[in-house]
Amino acid sequence: MSQNETAAIRRTVTDAEHYQVDPEPFVALHTSEAIIVNIAGRRVLGRDKIHEAMTAALRTPLAQVLTKIEIEDIRFASPDVAIVTCVKHVSDERDTAPKSDSLPTRGSLIYVMVKDGDDWRIASAQTTPIVES
Repeated sequence: MSQNETAAIRRTVTDAEHYQVDPEPFVALHTSEAIIVNIAGRRVLGRDKIHEAMTAALRTPLAQVLTKIEIEDIRFASPDVAIVTCVKHVSDERDTAPKSDSLPTRGSLIYVMVKDGDDWRIASAQTTPIVES
């Protein structure tokens, strides 16, 4: 694929990181039927439910859990479908989180992205905790 396509995908990933505390532009980066499985294993189906879950989470101490995304690889399943593998670095700044509720500091994040006109949208995002040995 072209460098332009790869750059557009990288922009979408960067925007997803940037808007992680702003539901409106965040969900706009997703397809209407997107699926998210977060690092805690919660699955959310569809843009409306993603918006609802994100808005609710931002009203809790989870708003203090921020992430940085490091893209490792971009592969194209077809000209309009990309699989993006990343490492998600988690910063859990919650003061009130019990030790048992602490999140892993890193996760393996895989995006499935689809081309929508000139843009790339997230159709699926799944984060699997990376267990430190």
